[in-house]
Amino acid sequence: MSGGGRAGGIASGGSPPGIPGGVPGGLLALAGAPQAVTRYQALYHAIGSRARREPSPTGLDKLAARARLAWMTRGVTLGWLRRQAEMTDALAPGLRELGEAALDRRIDEVRSALVLGPRRGGDVHEATRHALGVTREVARRLTGESAYLVQLMGALALANGRIIEMLTGEGKTLTGSIAAPLIAWRHRHVHVLTVNDYLAKRDAESRGPIYKRCLIECGAIQQEQDPTERAMIYARGIVYGTPKQVTADFLRDQIQLRQASSLWTARSVNAGAGGGPGGPLVPGLRAAMVDEADAVLIDEGVVPLIIAQARGADAMAEVYLASSVLAASLSKGEDYSVDLVRKRVELTARGSARCRGLCESRPEAIWRAPRRAEELVRQALVARHCYVRGRQYEIVDGRIVIVDEFTGRVLADRQWEHGLHQSVEAKEGIEVSGDRQTLARISFQRFFRSYPFLCGMTGTAADATGELERTYQRRVMVIPTNRPVARADVPARVFRGGDARWNAVAAEVQRLALAGRPVLVGTRSVEASRHVSTVLAARGVPHAVLNALNDKEEAAIILGAGQAGAVVVATNMAGRGTDVKPTRDALSAGGLAVILTEMHGARRIDRQFRGRAGRQGDPGTSQMFLSLEDELPRLYAKRLLRLAKVLAAGGPEELVGTARNAALHVFTLGQRANERRDRSMRREVMRQDDWVDKHLPGA
Repeated sequence: MSGGGRAGGIASGGSPPGIPGGVPGGLLALAGAPQAVTRYQALYHAIGSRARREPSPTGLDKLAARARLAWMTRGVTLGWLRRQAEMTDALAPGLRELGEAALDRRIDEVRSALVLGPRRGGDVHEATRHALGVTREVARRLTGESAYLVQLMGALALANGRIIEMLTGEGKTLTGSIAAPLIAWRHRHVHVLTVNDYLAKRDAESRGPIYKRCLIECGAIQQEQDPTERAMIYARGIVYGTPKQVTADFLRDQIQLRQASSLWTARSVNAGAGGGPGGPLVPGLRAAMVDEADAVLIDEGVVPLIIAQARGADAMAEVYLASSVLAASLSKGEDYSVDLVRKRVELTARGSARCRGLCESRPEAIWRAPRRAEELVRQALVARHCYVRGRQYEIVDGRIVIVDEFTGRVLADRQWEHGLHQSVEAKEGIEVSGDRQTLARISFQRFFRSYPFLCGMTGTAADATGELERTYQRRVMVIPTNRPVARADVPARVFRGGDARWNAVAAEVQRLALAGRPVLVGTRSVEASRHVSTVLAARGVPHAVLNALNDKEEAAIILGAGQAGAVVVATNMAGRGTDVKPTRDALSAGGLAVILTEMHGARRIDRQFRGRAGRQGDPGTSQMFLSLEDELPRLYAKRLLRLAKVLAAGGPEELVGTARNAALHVFTLGQRANERRDRSMRREVMRQDDWVDKHLPGA
């Protein structure tokens, strides 16, 4: 395990006791089904995955790490990938002539050669080419999809541990499915991580026949599965899942094994804790292929994943309700100030005095502690001003459910910590749930750096090249498109007020739909999607809405989104992993039209949404509609926004000329400021992880 070392006295490589010495872990798959994992093997590899990671480089070490990465990856260039892909493509005629039985024998041959050949002095690149040629032929026979040359280049880059950018519509699903068997053969198990359960299940079902023909079983981890079912799926060769699901299961295993200092003590600890069927759920971390890599490795790295348990009946419920009442009695500006960017509230001198006076009338003893009392009131104020229904959360069946701002999806069974969740419940007047005690935490950066082999693919990696290479020590490569991009990105329209923007959006959607073009309207929040729906309904425009509250209808909505004249209003749920396929009539009318109603906090997310149109050389357009009242410039470019409003004053509702150009500049600077803030937050999370790893090993 690179950058790791030893955990509990057990080397991260080699074979556990009871497994024939000198047999590489990857060769165990050759003896039987790749998914066969005994309880003892699962426990051994789970302990091995606890190896401490090297801290993130700082100062001059950053330059040394960058130089080392450049030296180690110098051979795999785009030119080299193209030559290797061309040699792989040259194998296609011979493979197509093989009968089914002959192809099965060839599969077994290339699998053995890929694993055994390099260890016996063979050419690893030659073995990889032949193996890729076979998996490509398997995919062609089972799905009718024959990988293009650029997809072969992408698969080779993945097999060599790269993070690749392939534009939306260039066939990342097929690229990943012909590369995954190669990785699974070499590393025995590979986790394919994607942004949501729907995509994980969809890809596991559609790609499953390919993997089965390659002698590998696959499965998908889903929210509703029990531990027994999960353990059976994790034991398979290829496992699809979301980062939150896999990381949480890994963390739960580590909580059980926390007291273990070696494999021998782990056996008794795991048995005493009831360790689930077959031991730990996740039988170690071997290899990961990350779909939508920038979303998983970058966007979700802002907040660490925390495992907590309920403390039982919450005696603090009345306190949270009281703090909400006290917060409502204070005056914004005079008693407190709100920092929406950092989601913080500071009490003024008057606010502190009023807070102390109000707390004295409360019967609970906790209000007699001034600092704790102010903390509770500040938390209630943060819940009141910084967390908005329809943006950060929704109410479903009388419960607060968190909505992921990056994906637009509900985070099931997740809670904010430090009493924030209870403060939001008190604000909304619903039953206050029990507070939770933190048992363990880990950041996604640290988790993914624990994989000995890591690769990924996305449509927007280039915008995050520096951070991906610094954090994960993986080279980013941009794979060329199979056909030139035919999408036209129409210049953005900017409006002084929000109402004018929404009316213009509705008018443009109606015009495009009447022209026979399918339209995808992108919004940043559930609240905005509902508002757009209301405006469209007032104009009599038939449409569907896709947001966190109706995610069960996602497949049906996306299936019909390519019909001529179809209109779909969607949050970021439709920005990644969805494949809107315009019909022939829709393509004749001009293809899919994407309308963005706001600029997102990261340029990559805007690019993802635009990329829904113009896939594989199809026609299409994208356009952005902005308002000077939008959140992004209001929070991250306040001073310049005031200047833009001055330039726009007295003019038409839609900005033109100098006023429009100045406004677009303000939005761009606001987006960059938000990206810098997010990068800073991710660095802080990594520093916390490094500190915990150094001073509290095993925590």
